Amino acid sequence: MKTMTPQQLAEIDRRITHDITRRHFFGRCAVGLGALALNQFLSEDGFGAVKIDPSSPMSPRAPQLPAKVKNVIYLFMAGGPSQLELFDDKPKLRDFTGQAPPPSFMQGKRFAFLKGNETLLGSVRKFERAGQCGITLSELLPHHRQIADEVCWLQGMTTDVFNHGPAKLFMNTGFQVAGRPSMGSWVTYGLGSESRDLPGFVVLQSGPRGPRGGSTLWSSGFLPTSFQGVPFRSSGDPILDLHSPEGITPKRERDFYDTVSELNRSRLDEVGDPEIMTRINAYEMACRMQTSSPELMDLKKESPETLASYGAEPGKPSFANNCLLARRLVERGVRFVQLYHTDWEHHGDKVNNLSDSIELRCREVDRASAALVMDLKQRGMLEDTLVIWGGEFGRTPMGEKRATIGRDHHIDAFTMWIAGGGIKKGMIYGATDELGFGVVENKVHVHDLHATILRLLGFDHEKLTYRFLGRDFRLTDVYGDVVKAILT
Repeated sequence: MKTMTPQQLAEIDRRITHDITRRHFFGRCAVGLGALALNQFLSEDGFGAVKIDPSSPMSPRAPQLPAKVKNVIYLFMAGGPSQLELFDDKPKLRDFTGQAPPPSFMQGKRFAFLKGNETLLGSVRKFERAGQCGITLSELLPHHRQIADEVCWLQGMTTDVFNHGPAKLFMNTGFQVAGRPSMGSWVTYGLGSESRDLPGFVVLQSGPRGPRGGSTLWSSGFLPTSFQGVPFRSSGDPILDLHSPEGITPKRERDFYDTVSELNRSRLDEVGDPEIMTRINAYEMACRMQTSSPELMDLKKESPETLASYGAEPGKPSFANNCLLARRLVERGVRFVQLYHTDWEHHGDKVNNLSDSIELRCREVDRASAALVMDLKQRGMLEDTLVIWGGEFGRTPMGEKRATIGRDHHIDAFTMWIAGGGIKKGMIYGATDELGFGVVENKVHVHDLHATILRLLGFDHEKLTYRFLGRDFRLTDVYGDVVKAILT
């Protein structure tokens, strides 16, 4: 090995001293330029309507206003279910099948894939009225008939975005570009969670693939990452690598957690990064979940009657299992549970169409969706829980020609339903024109839906804010009105 000269050693020492001094000045010194800039940002950003203890960000908090519900279960039908095959019967549309749509109906409309030469397409599905409310329900959703008078049918829904990924973001975050907090993140930011041993915001997925948009749909955006959604698997360990490797004793593992926590806290004291506290809390949550998750995931403890009502099969991942897990999560204090079920595409290709594809999707969700509402009601939980069902947009009255005839994305008219405390039961709110192009009565925009959900949870949507980049952000952006007509 070559020996360094005294001059070379002196130069190395000079460089090390220079680098340490520079890093100290810009990164650690309380009066450094970096710290001054950081302090200025901190004086403006990160403050909102909710005061949070960083050491326990999920501690339960009281809402700003009297609340009707305290938990949310959101059944998200990813892809955009066709309201014209499921909820919104249009006899006139059947009468005019094969004809060109009236020019007046097409004016100002935007579509994702239509070329302009498509014709009207009536549904071949049979519809019957259900319940005292008289909602028209398709033969594809026979189990929904039992909840016809338990839910509020929003038949005048509208949105702004007609492509899947951005439309899902818009429905979940109020904005069509990734980076904003999801609804579940806003809710847990505002309320925390009553569960100490499980995450406050849990995501469950089913169907042939994940939803377009992926984890950005349950991201916490610029909110602290403590409030992001935690994806669970629907069988086995809810999170991979949750349990200890073989040969690791509880004491050894506890020593590991304590050592890592000490190191993290030392770093937290040094740099003040709140995300380090999130990391500390995540380790502790994982430790507690080693005990809480096996009991949660054991669906065999449910009665045979309950399993049959959902169509759930323990150990077999499905939307039905996820609905039952959602109820069990809410029972254990989890604040926000979101289920994503794919793939509600209806363009008319061989895989996604208005025949066997939509029939399969409906068989997968119909029984369990209805069972969830009735199970919550029977247990006295529906009065404290809000259940939401719907996708990111609807489907067009015109057919789309591919391998078969399907329907394109439609943002101007679609159907969702909502049930639970504070919601009028058996109410049909909103109506579309005789061909299903647009809303003619009681329109509900996505921002209005968000404002209404927050109000039911005890928040004025204009006041649940978080300051970021010098601006007070909120779920409803600068829009939204509470739909008071559907509230009790």
